Amino acid sequence: MVVQKLYVIVKKVMLNKELPYGEEEQLMPAVGKVSFGDLRRLEPLTRSFGYDRGQPIDRYYIEKFLSRNVDDIKGHVVEIGDNRYTCRFGGDRITRSDVLDQDHPDSAPTIIADLTNADQVESNTFDCIIITQTLQFIYQIDAAIRTVHRILKPGGVILGSVPSLSPICRYDMDRWGDYWRFTSEAVRRLFSQLFGLENVQVEAHGEISESER
Repeated sequence: MVVQKLYVIVKKVMLNKELPYGEEEQLMPAVGKVSFGDLRRLEPLTRSFGYDRGQPIDRYYIEKFLSRNVDDIKGHVVEIGDNRYTCRFGGDRITRSDVLDQDHPDSAPTIIADLTNADQVESNTFDCIIITQTLQFIYQIDAAIRTVHRILKPGGVILGSVPSLSPICRYDMDRWGDYWRFTSEAVRRLFSQLFGLENVQVEAHGEISESER
């Protein structure tokens, strides 16, 4: 039986509102000086997902989720984009680590493939697939899910994350597109079509005050 675990992040942000030049800088509180009153605003504290203030808040939830599921990160693992989480959480349980991505300057994949059409990747190959914050950039999402289902071994596990409400990432939009935001039910239905509802676990994390950071 194929067991699949999926994780969805509820990362909410307020709608962007253009401000006169210089006003945004005046509204930006110093690092370590954010109070609840600073969050009652229509402008996010940062437009770089929090990298300029430390770590994006969605990564806190992703890493906490992966740390709870380290026992599933084992055997032959493929991670989309890079293998940072395979190395961090897999330890000596990993027998082989691969990175799947398209061929572009920002990545060094061991498997060059498009998840929507990856016929060159053999079926039933991987014990674990880690796919964090990726599916929103794939327009043909059904095709991508069919691929991960096909290349996952029977009994294997997918550990993934998707955004629920998040600003468009202009870097990605300008290169390959930024298309989707997901509800928990949407994720559950998308994956249960192939994996079976009983094999899909969805978690939602985040709350409104975090959405504006």
